[in-house]
Amino acid sequence: MREIVQRTETVVRTRVLPDAGRMPLAPRPAQRLSGQPYTLPEDAIEWIEALAALRREAVTNPRVAPFREHIANACERTLEALRSDAPGPDEASPGKS
Repeated sequence: MREIVQRTETVVRTRVLPDAGRMPLAPRPAQRLSGQPYTLPEDAIEWIEALAALRREAVTNPRVAPFREHIANACERTLEALRSDAPGPDEASPGKS
């Protein structure tokens, strides 16, 4: 009798590129799993609906389970920003009114 041993190994490598005085890359829009571009909600009502959908997915979709802590941390940082008196990134930029 022979025994077959299967081993899976995951290797994660991080590569830091030197900053050659270049301008930082502009953020690219995210893509959905379908490959379609992802767009953010455009007003308060759409944000509320998107957050309700996130809440439903977080408790009902098993694929979200491994990411729940990351999502919770991002939501907490967003909540802190929403409740703070500090201006947001767009409000603090010079030349914007």
